[in-house]
Amino acid sequence: QVQLVESGGGLVQAGGSLRLSCAASTRTFSSYAMGWFRQAPGKAREFVAALSWKSGANSYYADSVKGRFTASRDNAKNTLYLQMSRLKPEDTAVYYCAASTVASIFKEDLERMSMYDDWGQGTLVTVSS
Repeated sequence: QVQLVESGGGLVQAGGSLRLSCAASTRTFSSYAMGWFRQAPGKAREFVAALSWKSGANSYYADSVKGRFTASRDNAKNTLYLQMSRLKPEDTAVYYCAASTVASIFKEDLERMSMYDDWGQGTLVTVSS
């Protein structure tokens, strides 16, 4: 089991930027596919971004964030990142990182919540208009 701790959330104006971090408590971080999901008030949790295991060479994004958000991983630091720019009020949500032991590189796998074994507690991002 991997413990995941997100940080970096906060209040930002529309058009601004934030970088979220997710620290993982494992020495085998590179063996996990990693994902970012979010849950807005009153809505279901949804896929945001995912990186395949090892180098994260395969990356996927929800259409709603493509071109604005960039996920990356630093395996030496056991940390996943989500750089968010040109933020919109509709990006307001609790953001969760998740880890999966499934060694898939396909978007249809990496965007499914059921793929992920471990989840962080979430960090709140609020975008004001």
